[in-house]
Amino acid sequence: MRIASLGSGSRGNATLVQHEATTLLVDNGFSLKQFTQRLNRFEIEPGSIDAVLLTHEHGDHSGGIERLCRNHDIPLWTAVGTARAALAANFHYNRLVAGQTVTIGGIEVMPITVPHDASEPLQFIFHQLDNGKRLGILTDTGHVTRHIIDAFSCLDALLLEFNYDPEMLESGPYPDMLKQRVGGNLGHLSNQQSIELLRQIDTARLNCLIAAHISEKNNAPVIVDRLIRQLDDLPAPVLANQNEGFDWISI
Repeated sequence: MRIASLGSGSRGNATLVQHEATTLLVDNGFSLKQFTQRLNRFEIEPGSIDAVLLTHEHGDHSGGIERLCRNHDIPLWTAVGTARAALAANFHYNRLVAGQTVTIGGIEVMPITVPHDASEPLQFIFHQLDNGKRLGILTDTGHVTRHIIDAFSCLDALLLEFNYDPEMLESGPYPDMLKQRVGGNLGHLSNQQSIELLRQIDTARLNCLIAAHISEKNNAPVIVDRLIRQLDDLPAPVLANQNEGFDWISI
C-alpha cells in the first residue's frame, strides 16, 4: 500500500491510496482541470480511480467531486449527511456508515466519526488485507476523543492534521468568528492537539508520519517539524503542502 497527495490545505485537498491494482481517492477540492493536471505527475488517469471517498461537504474537500465522478464514472462513497449537504439530489453514491467497513479491491476501509462542523464527517483507516498494514487519515477534526485515540492506535502510517499554531491564529488575519470556528471543538486540530494525540496513541508500529492540512496563514512547516522531532521514537515527518502535496510513500 502507498499514499500520495495532490495538495493539502484550505485551498483544496485530494489524497491517493493505492495497493496493487486498486486506487482510491480521498476527497477532491480541486476543479476537474486542476485535478487532472495535478494527477498527471503520478501517471494516473482519472478513469482508473476505483472509488472516491468523501469525508465531508466543505468545499476544500468536496468542490470537485461531482464533476470528477460524473465525467469519469467513478463510484463515490460517503455518509448520508454529507451526500445531502454536498451532492445534487439525483447524484448516486454508496453509503458509508461510521464503524462499518467496506472492502474495495485489496483494501478494507473503516470510516471513523470525528467532531467537525459538518453534517456527518468521517475520517478513515485503510487496512491492506494481504499483509495487515494499516494507514490512517485524520484531518478536519475539532478535538481528540477517546474513540479517535483507540481507532488511530497501532498504525503503520498516519496522515495527521497540524492545522494551526494557536498564537499565530490569534494574531493572524482571520476575523474573530473564523478564529473561533477554526480553534473551536468542531474546528481543526492545533499543533499542540496533534502532538498530544501522538503521545496518547500506540505508535510502536508507526514508520510513516505525514503532517497535513497545515494552514498557510496560521501555521508554519518549520514549527510543525520542530514539534514532531521533539517526540521520541517517531519517524521524521513528511510535511504535506498546498501546492504539491507529497509524492508516493510506500507503507
